Amino acid sequence: MGVISAIGNNVRENYGALVAGRTGISRITHIDTVHKNDIMVGEIPTDNAKLEEQLGLPRDSWSRTALLGAIAAQEAVHQAGISDINDARTGLISGTTVGGMDKSEQYFYDYFENDRAWHHINGLHAGDSTRKIASKLGLEESFATTISTACSSAANAIMLGARMIKSGQLDRVVVGGTDSLSKFTINGFKTLMILSDTYNTPFDDKRKGLNLGEAAAYLVLESPALVEKENRTVLGYIKGFGNANDAFHQTASSDNGDGAVLAMEKALKIAGLTPDKVDYINAHGTATPNNDLSEGRAMLRIFDKKVPEFSSTKAYTGHTLAVAGAIEAIYSVLALQNNVVYPNLNFKNPMQEFELLPQTELVRKELNVVLSNSFGFGGNCTTLLFSKEV
Repeated sequence: MGVISAIGNNVRENYGALVAGRTGISRITHIDTVHKNDIMVGEIPTDNAKLEEQLGLPRDSWSRTALLGAIAAQEAVHQAGISDINDARTGLISGTTVGGMDKSEQYFYDYFENDRAWHHINGLHAGDSTRKIASKLGLEESFATTISTACSSAANAIMLGARMIKSGQLDRVVVGGTDSLSKFTINGFKTLMILSDTYNTPFDDKRKGLNLGEAAAYLVLESPALVEKENRTVLGYIKGFGNANDAFHQTASSDNGDGAVLAMEKALKIAGLTPDKVDYINAHGTATPNNDLSEGRAMLRIFDKKVPEFSSTKAYTGHTLAVAGAIEAIYSVLALQNNVVYPNLNFKNPMQEFELLPQTELVRKELNVVLSNSFGFGGNCTTLLFSKEV
């Protein structure tokens, strides 16, 4: 696994912040936006110059999205102990929503005057970062593709990767996502009026909205045969997955969480598990009025009012958009490995619509199955189930 986020530059630092209850939410510093005093974000402190130096790249050569992605993907491959990425049928599936927008918007007006920044204009599209990450990993003649289903992108990348291994098309897949902050996303979410001017408060009755975040997170999936051949240390298993679309609204979730219910039902069915086997839920929990109400109702429907301990980790990192499903997959696996339930930061006021309280203190207990939800605009809902056992 590999990750870089507002709470850490690698997996170890992210886990340390999670158990310490240390948030990465702050005022924005890297982007000169008119909204910088109006919102708070989950910003990675490291600037592009240092990221480029870390990767051995020329100055101003890649978008921030690609830089973050390459760093996280390299950590994942290194942690997996892979010395030759091409020694098995290996693929890369990466999710993104921002793509190279951070650079293309910076050089937009220069485009009409000269061609010095055309590499950034051409790097706008979602597949650009995937291609660059693949090149940094040294993938040759491999399967590489990009998924952009809004905030469920990386979760769908994980699901597709698992399905390709299960169907015998690949032996190994690097899966995840990467997104950087940009004026475009800040302005877009500001227009939707769902950005908070303070720390986000998932599942709180007085929640005001989300904090945008930036991050990259990748996991290495391998077939059982390859794991056995290479004598890998298994961090966790993808037990089940489900994707559904409630087709309710362009940006809002359905009031009763219909899409979320379908996704969770599918994941449980594929895993062959009943709801009572889930020990912890890493909720999507964006701290927006619509999502938390919809997701809460969906959890009550699935678990028949006996909802296991749950929390949202977005109060730590902000909503990392396309990356959310991957970063929270890593947090879910870390929860399994260390038998911990992370606290839902900033929660004070129970929601009036139902009796549903997130876990607000760090809990150490035996965990065997963790459910992780990721819901995207357009009603694209994905659920992943992670377990200690096959």
